[in-house]
Formats: sequence, C-alpha cells, structure tokens
Amino acid sequence: MPAAVLASPALFAEKAGMAAGETHRAIEAVFRIERARLIAALARMTRDVDRAEELAQEALLAALTEWPKSGVPDKPGAWLVATAKRRAIDGIRRGAMQDRKHAEIARELDGERDMSAEAVEAALDDPLGDELLGLIFAACHPVISPDARAALTLRLVGGLTVEEIARAFLSNEAAIAARITRAKKAIAKAGVGFEVPRGAELTARLGSVLEVIYLIFNEGYAATAGSSLVRPPLCAEAQRLGRIVAGLMPDEPEVWGLLALMEIQASRLTARAGPDGAFVPLTEQNRARWDQLLIRRGLNALARAEALEGAEGPYALQAALAACHARARRAEDTDWTRIAALYDRLRGVMPSPVVELNRAVAHSMAFGPEVGLRLVDEIADAALLRNYAPLPAARGDFLLRAGRFEEAKAQFETAAELSANERERAFLLARATACSAADR
Repeated sequence: MPAAVLASPALFAEKAGMAAGETHRAIEAVFRIERARLIAALARMTRDVDRAEELAQEALLAALTEWPKSGVPDKPGAWLVATAKRRAIDGIRRGAMQDRKHAEIARELDGERDMSAEAVEAALDDPLGDELLGLIFAACHPVISPDARAALTLRLVGGLTVEEIARAFLSNEAAIAARITRAKKAIAKAGVGFEVPRGAELTARLGSVLEVIYLIFNEGYAATAGSSLVRPPLCAEAQRLGRIVAGLMPDEPEVWGLLALMEIQASRLTARAGPDGAFVPLTEQNRARWDQLLIRRGLNALARAEALEGAEGPYALQAALAACHARARRAEDTDWTRIAALYDRLRGVMPSPVVELNRAVAHSMAFGPEVGLRLVDEIADAALLRNYAPLPAARGDFLLRAGRFEEAKAQFETAAELSANERERAFLLARATACSAADR
C-alpha cells in the first residue's frame, strides 16, 4: 500500500470487520501516540521510509485483529514495535537475498534474539530518544527542499494525512503526495541515515530542523494565502514538534528559544482575528484573550534558553521580543525602547531585510514615525522585499502617524495589491479608506 494513501485506523477496523468499541478506540489512541516512534524505529532498521510506514500499518492491522480478543497489552508501544520487527525480518527472508545491504540488515535484526515486549520497551526508553530524533533529522535533511521537508515532517513525525497537509498549505493532495515522494527519494539517493548526527554536523543540521518547525508554525500563525488569517492546527503541530525536540535535546539553547517563541506567539492566536475573522493588529488586541498558560510556558522556555547561555541566539532573541509584548498588560505599556534594542542585537546575529523592516517598525514606535521612514528608505531596494506586502504596509503606518494621509493611503493600497491573504487585504484596504477620511 503506497505511503501517500495509507488508511486510517478506523478504515482498517472496518476492513477487518471489527465493531467500533472501547478496545478499538484504545488501539486508535495508542497508534496515534506511538506512530512516530514506531516509524522511527522501523526506518532505522530497514533504511527505507516507505517500508517503515507499511510495517507500522501492518502492526496496526495486527493489533486491530488481536487486541479485541486478547485485550490491550501492558506495553502496547513495545508490542507494535516487536510485531513490526518480526514482519520486517520475515519480509527480508522471503525476498531475494542477493542484495548485500538487505542481507546485512537481516543479520543485524536476526542477531537481536530477544524480541520480547520488555526488551523492545527498554530500547524505546532510551533517554536520548535517538530513534525519533533520527527520524526528525532525516525528514529535515538539507538535501530536501524546505517545503518538502515540512510536508515530510508533518507526515512522518506529526502523523498528518496527505489530505490534512494539503488542506493546511492550501495545496492539492496530488502535489503534496508528489512532494513527499520526492523527499523520500532524495533521502534514499543521498543515503541519509536515520541516526542523530554528531559534532559539527549536529550543529549544522539542527538549524534545518528548527527552520522547518518554525516554517510550519509561521504558516499557521500568518497564513500566506486564502480566506483564513490563521490555521491553529498547524501552529499546534509545530509546537508539539518543538516540545518533542526540546525533550530530546534538553541542553540545546536554541531549541528552547524556538519553543519559547512559538508558545508566546501562539498565546495570541485567538485574539488575532475578530468575530468576523477580520485581522486585529497586535496593538489593538484584547489581551484578556491571550492564553496565559502558553505565555508562562514560553517565558519558562526562554528562561531555560538564557540559563544555557543562549540569550543571543536568533530564536531566543525573537522569543525575548515576543516576551516584551506578553508582559505588557496594555498596549501602551509595551517597552518599545527595549524592543528596538533587541532588534539591534538580532540584526547582528540574523541579518536579513525582513529583520531590518521589523527593526524599523520597532524604532518608529520607540522614537517616532520619521525614524521609521528613514530606516525603511535604507532597505527599500532589497530584492527580498520587492513585492513584499509588509514593506508598504509599514511605510503606510509611518506616514499615517506622521499626518501624511494621502501618501499613507497609496502605500496601504499597494500593500493590499501585494497581499495574497483575503483577511489581510481587507484590513489594508480599510486602513487606506481611513486615510481618506482623516484627510478631509
């Protein structure tokens, strides 16, 4: 069965002739929880992502057949791994053993004679979590394009279906399935291992992992296109991935920095849109709607990053910026001078035109709109900012606050033309209309 069209537990149950019941729901819950670790273990054994997914589904089908009769085992995750492992060995034995790689894998697996649930559970309890972490690093390998890394990570680690990923990224299922297939082929062609890299390679590859997780989060936090301003399920999945990596790599400050950034930003999700779905800017949001639990989690993660001497990391600095807003009970209490200083530090470790644009916004809030206009003029010709709606939107805001209404109106209209998100476009056009009213 192709990985792109793998059936759900419920569909498997239907095919197996099982009636829905408590055991069935327990199996579905167990598989949802254990799926990523199961695929990680199997991918490491077989060196084949597609085969790992197939074996995981075969183990699920076996559970749907056996557990209703025998009951859910004490260690269900270990049972699934042991079952899938036996099937992997059987499959290799049945296959043509001329391939030296397959023969080597078969010998390795056959040499592990203790296939008991207890033995497998002990292996899964490895505190380093190397198998799951290895799967995450493989899915985010630099040989794969960033968009394909995101899709593959959501599929393998997040457990999302191709349909769910396509819906999240406003794409079609065929395109997402093709993207995932290409990513798997790239992994196979490059001979990517499913182990955690070490030393300098770990440092280099970690950046790719964090980048993919944040890419997923950002698409949920500020949808690039479509009729919805936010896609909370994508944010939630990115936060879950971030928590997994933080649990597996507790001494990496930038992991905690990213987690802090996502938790704090996610705390504002419900306040970013009004009852009609319209965009609500940060300075006008109802802060009583911000999720205080997520804010506390984010601030704790930021403190952890700083305790690990990671305060100057790019994600930690961005989290510190988000924390400034989270700590302000009212918009007018925001410490814009500190935010401007943090952006000054961020541009030193993460130089980019987008950071410079955000820095201009911060300086305009701290020191006046004319300062912001001067700073955006310095970066206006950057190639990355061409056709980038936030640039004219920011300039429009500076001009509006400076009392230059007609110029501000033109900038907001330009920004609206460049925006692909319907809610954002409507907000920008409303600001343009407000400029006309103010100019009378």
